[in-house]
Amino acid sequence: MSDTNYEYLADDPNFKVKPIMFSLIIGAFFAILNETLLNIALTTLMDVFDIPEPVVQWMVTGFLLVMGILIPVSALLLQTYTTRQMFLGTMTIFTVGTVVCAVAPNFGVLLTGRLLQAVGTGLLIPIIFNTFLLIFPPERRGGVMGMVGLVIMFAPAIGPTLSGVIVDNLGWRFLFITVIPFALFSILFGWKYLRNVGEVTKPKVDILSIALSTLGFGGIVLGFSLAGKGDSSLLDPGVLTLLIAGLISLVFFTFRQLKLEEPLLDVRVFKFPMYSIAVVLFIILIMAMFSSEIILPMFMQGPLALSPQTAGMILLPGALLNGLLSPVMGKLFDKFGPRVMIIPAAGILTATMFSLSRVTADTPIWQMVLSYMFIMLSISAIMMPAQTNGLNQLPKKLYPHGTAIMNTLQPVSGAIGVAVFISLLTSRQQAYLSQADNAASEAAMSQATVVGVEFVYLIAFFITAIGFIVSLFIKRATPEKENNDEQQEVAESM
Repeated sequence: MSDTNYEYLADDPNFKVKPIMFSLIIGAFFAILNETLLNIALTTLMDVFDIPEPVVQWMVTGFLLVMGILIPVSALLLQTYTTRQMFLGTMTIFTVGTVVCAVAPNFGVLLTGRLLQAVGTGLLIPIIFNTFLLIFPPERRGGVMGMVGLVIMFAPAIGPTLSGVIVDNLGWRFLFITVIPFALFSILFGWKYLRNVGEVTKPKVDILSIALSTLGFGGIVLGFSLAGKGDSSLLDPGVLTLLIAGLISLVFFTFRQLKLEEPLLDVRVFKFPMYSIAVVLFIILIMAMFSSEIILPMFMQGPLALSPQTAGMILLPGALLNGLLSPVMGKLFDKFGPRVMIIPAAGILTATMFSLSRVTADTPIWQMVLSYMFIMLSISAIMMPAQTNGLNQLPKKLYPHGTAIMNTLQPVSGAIGVAVFISLLTSRQQAYLSQADNAASEAAMSQATVVGVEFVYLIAFFITAIGFIVSLFIKRATPEKENNDEQQEVAESM
């Protein structure tokens, strides 16, 4: 694993951990910041390149699609190339994509650069997770993963605000120009300080698995992304075709992985109960978070009659709180274990969803601020601790597969959450308006949105209640042994 006799490199006094953490986290921060940095500028890009909204939306949809396709392959890449090769190659691709976007003469070139950025972003998080799992022993991972959580949550939170300032004062190209020096710094810093961790096993490449993974995850992400845009629905023939094709491909992909000696994505990680619990909680949290980021602004700009800027500011405290508390939650996890944090937080999240199912057009703004803060506070207390606890139970050789599955589920769960909740909102609105006396009136439209939001959060309440029940079964995980037979027996007996 390394050139020392220590089981974990963090225990080696001669191993410099902080420079490695710094280089990885700096790269991750600007790659993830890039995810939301462009959202505010989409209207500007429509005017600059004279393109309609469905075309410019590919800047977002294409980004998610590339991540959904590429992240499942990260387990193979992490076992084929060294840590330095993966990080430096990934950051180089991201930087090249950023430069292409900065100088793009037309939308086609801009989209190409954006997709290159997605390649870098999609691979970077699995690299960081896998590296930190190999460097740090289980009893120290909570605090470290909490730092990763800060980056994952804080960067997207400030993205829209930062984007508005840059576009208004410098122009849209500076959304990319300002990122370039930090990306170059991360590459140079990583070149100097980053060391290789883990073993390069160079597993066999199964082309059919890659094809099934691409069709499966790509179809699911693209189908739900299109269904969540408002101009399509889950019942549209094109969307249904993508979803069915994706689902069938994933079924064949799963069966094939179980038969291969060296699977592309080892689904046997689900034999470990704490990992499975972490995945269930992760899916529920991502759906709750992504959908709230869409549904709440619609409610605040509709029945509450708030401006887009005010709606964004209402969500900002919760997002910042989530990021800032992630390291704290990680350290508490190291000290007290998962149950003390995750069970109460799951209860708070469930109660908050129920309270949001009772909103009205007269709901005060302070209640919306507090509700979103409770949502994000709960997520900070559950997400990274549950992920860390689940990954802690895996043997080292399954780390790349465990991290790849977790990170693949983020764009998939987000796309599913947005599409399902938008569809529920729309159907409930239409049902109300079909029975209203004056459906075209502003009052009727406003009340239809209220009724739709109430219904969405009632469904969210039941989903998060399932998460609360699942959280009751969580316990502190301990790493399993590497021996395959022993590993399987232990997992099956739990």
